[in-house]
Amino acid sequence: MPAEARPTSSPALKFALPDSIDGAARIALCKAFLAERGNALRARHAAGGGGRQIARARADTIDAVLRALMLHAVTGYPHGALPAPMSLLALGGYGRRELCPLSDIDILFLYPSDTPAEAIKPLQEHLIAEVLYPLWDCGLKVGHYTRTIDEVFAEARGDIRTKTSLLEARYLSGSRPLAAHFAEDYRRYFTTEAPLDYITQRLTDQAERRAKAGDTVFLQEPDIKNGVGGLRDYQNTLWMARVKLGISEMAELVGLGYLRGEDAAAFERAYDFLLRVRNGLHFMLTHPSDLMDLAIQPPLATSLGYPQENDLERVEIFMRDYYQRARTILRLSTLVEERLALTLNTGTAQAPKNKKGRTAPLDGFVPRGDKLAAQSPDIFETDPVRLIRVFRHCQSLGCQPDLALAELIRARLPLIGEARLRENRDACESFRAILSEVGDVYPTLDLMHELGVLGAFIPEFGKLTCLVQHELYHRYTVDVHTLRTIRELDQLFATTAEPAALKYRQALHETAAPQLLYLILLLHDIGKGEGVRGHDEAGVRISEPILRRLGISESKTQIALYIIKHHLLMGRFCQTRDLDDPQTAAALAEQVGDPEQLRYLYVHTFCDARGVGDALWNSYKDQLHTTLYRRTMEHMRLGDHEIQARYLARRAAAQADILARQLPDIREDEVTAHFDRLQRRYAIYTEPDEIALHLQMVHRLLHTLVTDAAPQAALRPIIEWQNDLNRSHTIVHVVTWDRAGLFYKLAGALSAAGLSILNAKVHSRSDHIAIDSFTVVEPGRGLVQAPKKRTTFERALRDALLEGRDLYPQIVAEAQKHISPYLLNRDSGPHTAFPPKVEIYHEEATGRTVVEIQACDQIGLLYRLAKTIGEHGYTITWARIATERGIAVDAFYIEQTESDAVRLAALRSALFTIISPNETAPDAADSATAATK
Repeated sequence: MPAEARPTSSPALKFALPDSIDGAARIALCKAFLAERGNALRARHAAGGGGRQIARARADTIDAVLRALMLHAVTGYPHGALPAPMSLLALGGYGRRELCPLSDIDILFLYPSDTPAEAIKPLQEHLIAEVLYPLWDCGLKVGHYTRTIDEVFAEARGDIRTKTSLLEARYLSGSRPLAAHFAEDYRRYFTTEAPLDYITQRLTDQAERRAKAGDTVFLQEPDIKNGVGGLRDYQNTLWMARVKLGISEMAELVGLGYLRGEDAAAFERAYDFLLRVRNGLHFMLTHPSDLMDLAIQPPLATSLGYPQENDLERVEIFMRDYYQRARTILRLSTLVEERLALTLNTGTAQAPKNKKGRTAPLDGFVPRGDKLAAQSPDIFETDPVRLIRVFRHCQSLGCQPDLALAELIRARLPLIGEARLRENRDACESFRAILSEVGDVYPTLDLMHELGVLGAFIPEFGKLTCLVQHELYHRYTVDVHTLRTIRELDQLFATTAEPAALKYRQALHETAAPQLLYLILLLHDIGKGEGVRGHDEAGVRISEPILRRLGISESKTQIALYIIKHHLLMGRFCQTRDLDDPQTAAALAEQVGDPEQLRYLYVHTFCDARGVGDALWNSYKDQLHTTLYRRTMEHMRLGDHEIQARYLARRAAAQADILARQLPDIREDEVTAHFDRLQRRYAIYTEPDEIALHLQMVHRLLHTLVTDAAPQAALRPIIEWQNDLNRSHTIVHVVTWDRAGLFYKLAGALSAAGLSILNAKVHSRSDHIAIDSFTVVEPGRGLVQAPKKRTTFERALRDALLEGRDLYPQIVAEAQKHISPYLLNRDSGPHTAFPPKVEIYHEEATGRTVVEIQACDQIGLLYRLAKTIGEHGYTITWARIATERGIAVDAFYIEQTESDAVRLAALRSALFTIISPNETAPDAADSATAATK
């Protein structure tokens, strides 16, 4: 409420400045007072002080300083009496006495409407010098405005932010009559001049802000202020109610029928909790921020009194509390918004219809346009199965429950257990029908989840509600991620599906029951209710009784359980296996066993990845995933014998293709030797154009050996660059003599040039010629088109190979030019939630020794890892490199003439020291290190 009607600060808080005091001493006194009060507020917060309590005390502190400075300034005005009445008002959050430790302080110097600007100019200059400068010198962020009353109204009419800020105006100092006059005029203005327009704008603002924040409360790194269910949702609701209904407190909505008493109390408690979290965050920072990133969550939880010693457990409990409060704010703000929005309907617009145009009663419900209403308040007591069936009706009609029905559903949730609906055949049949409406399942399940029915009907799913995921890439809580995977499946069935998704729809339509994937997705992460580690195995154990009680057939149950158990399999293969190795497809085919299961797994992996977050999936990953699927399906269809025959035929066809090209200066025996001296996989999966390029590069290398007498001439690498416009990356081909440490020197030279490596293919001919191809991008740009990048790489590589130069200093220097926050300060990165990991194991199916590394990214990480592998006597024969959100996930195939568990354990220990120098590597048995898979 504007000006004097708003509560003023606590009369007990006093601060005064002596009449005769110089500027430096005045600032010193203010700083000392602010520091003393800041320490006291920090201690009160640590002792459990409420959000509003601390924020109001902070506002009172600033009030005291401002009033003292104003009194000193006015009494010391060198020109005598003030030229006009003037009031100092607090605006915005400061005006409502909710000032968090690092919040902005907004104030207004207000004058009567007829005040000439030139008359008050000397006073304003004096106030800036005597009031604002000391505040700025104290390190406060103060926004100030000088306006007459007419100017204020003109700006309020043209800018909704100004209009809103003035709703919170509170008197601080100066002329009380002027402030009271403005308060009354402004109250009359905002309640009578286009209040419905204001509500419409605010509703639009709410929708746009929520959309920008992902339309979900359950982000892994939420914004306390502007996120969905954040402080701004509560504040916007109060502003709209103030303009439309003339209230000043949320509790007044109870008497007007907008909220129940218990809802208003829950609204206030949730808001106070979020304010307390924001206070705690600000106490930990030096610059204002409202984003709870992963690194800040563990210490923030500690500062808020969560006692758990384990970081992950402490964060999980804290964030679940946060999500529940934010969810309450979103639910109740949306409820009030909908009821306020009803006042916007003038009756001239045509009421919306449901998609069947139905108006007749149905099963005790009445369709009213796009809303569904209950005919009787005891509708669910009469038939509890309606608690499930109502959602099927909403789905088939394209309706939403009206406000009364939604509240009734929430109130009757206990009936689901009391009436044993989980085992009820009719209830389960209705639920299966919901999952069978292909292309339109997500909205219904999301509604069921919002109203609490999904978690009550499947209590195992209820355990996932608000559950934080301490996993790489995940942006959402487990429940929201699960529902978003279902939304992705809906989109595959849509007629508007993007072209890249059509292959997934085709694969799914080739299954016997495409709709089964909805149920699989719903249950795929259900094991996370017992913890992330082993959640796939736990998911099978938890899902089996759910599938039984839902009445799923035995054959479909077995498929569902297989996919749930192995839902990470294809993603892991894509990340850690060489897809050009024929043994990779053979190994996956043997493990999956059945084309039907492979199709489900293929589509499931796509939906699962897309449901993690917007940035995870891209065309490169899609290409890897689809390549693995098609090669594995081919292996399943043809069998080992025919696959071997096809491999031989492809090799012969590739060799014939190269011979038919009659490459200049390349003799037939050179072509034959090239194919004979390389592994079978090279000829099968390397494109003919690439083989031709490699042959020409090998020819140049051998020609140099014969024709150039310079001692080091033959050791110079042959380098070629190819841009792939379709995939927006560049391939760097290097042909040179094989030697110890070649891979890490190549990787180091690329890093020294500022290039990011996506993957590497390493081929070695039996005559010790290495053919290495790196897929790289220029960060933020894709294709490597800058000539300087290419020449820097080539120069660095020659220095490393011919001069033995250590490239690490150059890598560091290059990284510091474009350094990310993750690398600037590793303590601020996301590693708190993602513990480092090194796994080394021999995979019998492919005959490969695999190194998997997950670590917080750091400068020169790949170079140091590859160098360490080389120094331990191992050769890297393949690599896939990925770095996202500051986390590096790398995989290598390694080989050594003589290797045993002791040497592999030593390598693992050395690699772990690189990624986490302050920790001891976990026992090898804990991570299957050096084991056989």
